[in-house]
Amino acid sequence: MEAARQAFTRESADARRAALIEAAAACLAEVGLAGTNVRAICARAGVSPGLLRHYFAGIDELIAATYQATSDRMDAIFAAAVAGAGNAPRARLSAYLTASFRAPVTDPELLGAWTAFWALARSDARMAAIHAASYAGYRARLAELLAACGAREPERLAIMLTALVDGLWLELSLDEASFGAEAAAAMVEQAVAALLRDDAAA
Repeated sequence: MEAARQAFTRESADARRAALIEAAAACLAEVGLAGTNVRAICARAGVSPGLLRHYFAGIDELIAATYQATSDRMDAIFAAAVAGAGNAPRARLSAYLTASFRAPVTDPELLGAWTAFWALARSDARMAAIHAASYAGYRARLAELLAACGAREPERLAIMLTALVDGLWLELSLDEASFGAEAAAAMVEQAVAALLRDDAAA
């Protein structure tokens, strides 16, 4: 009975932390960094400010946890896209890159949260560390997929393609009608083909 009670307590604590993280992400998406505060987050989560302080040292720690949770969620989405693409290396690479132009990564609310994370990464060491680890992980997995396609300099190509995908995703998020998700995917495919061809010829 005691073990069951402890397990329930852990699950409840995890659920409360997750609810606060979800509320923080929603606030960042809707009102940006300036409008995201303890009161707004707790009101959205339906809890008292004291509960936030029970699970997090403060709002800065909560926002850092929200960035980590969002990064982990994106990693899982990209991994699922690759897993669903089969065994062909080129199809797996394509799935990884173009997942950024499909739901849920194209959710307009994600832009508000992500731009807040980027802004904080410039001035907050903890956020900068999460950002660096997140992007390093993305590029490392991309480099593995590029190497499986025969790239001789996969790390260099991964940097270039990450920048391209980020730029296209940002433009789509700001203006969905600018060129469209399918056009973005086609541009990435064209860039991959050219980069792999040039890399093989070098």
